[in-house]
Amino acid sequence: MNQIKIMPCLDMKEGRIVKGIHFVDLKDAGDPVENAAFYQKEGADELAMLDIAATLENRKTRLKWVKDVSVVIDIPLTVGGGISSLEDIGMVLDAGASKVSMNSAAVKDPELIKQAAEKFGSEKIVVAIDARRNTEVPSGFELVVSGGTKPVNKDAVAWAKECQNLGAGTILPTSMDGDGTQTGYDLEFTKAISDTVNLPVIASGGAGTLEHFYEGVIKGGANILLAASVFHYRTLSIGEVKTYLKNKGLEINE
Repeated sequence: MNQIKIMPCLDMKEGRIVKGIHFVDLKDAGDPVENAAFYQKEGADELAMLDIAATLENRKTRLKWVKDVSVVIDIPLTVGGGISSLEDIGMVLDAGASKVSMNSAAVKDPELIKQAAEKFGSEKIVVAIDARRNTEVPSGFELVVSGGTKPVNKDAVAWAKECQNLGAGTILPTSMDGDGTQTGYDLEFTKAISDTVNLPVIASGGAGTLEHFYEGVIKGGANILLAASVFHYRTLSIGEVKTYLKNKGLEINE
């Protein structure tokens, strides 16, 4: 088993971290620069920063936010939101990101994944897959885009396999049913993805207890555990999570 990594996530809007439930009812959750520095000091292995309104507002990721955060950390930073071209990817990487996360644009133009992997390297390309339960698609999980607002009548698990074939380096599945609820990762969805691809899979959406992180690895098959609310509101510390997982016999990135 690969070393398990912990990845706090900064969901960004108007220069602040925000957190909602099921992608709505957003509340302020702090300053991104202060929190990024705090999380690195606490032992975070990676950091995600998602400009959650960029696609909906039809604009690019705000590069200033990327620069401000990347200056205060040395750990890998994955940036997503409104990234829809090779030029966007180049600008975000130049601003200090280590990886970029694509979602809606990749669904619209799958060739973009292939071109991005060829130009920048697969290891820098993350594809975020948002899904909701729908029994009408084979896996039971339907792909949604535009910040979770538009279903696209496509099987989310089949799409993950396609992303791997196109050259993506990491898959970031988020279940809309679990986002922000702190009731646990959607293990069924995470496992369906991790069983289908042989890439690192980031468990995302719903972590609320120490047990949830453990389940993300054991039952979900994830290598990287992303969380937002529990860290932003200091319900749990990264150290607590790592110690708990280690005591459960998992190999943790030190």
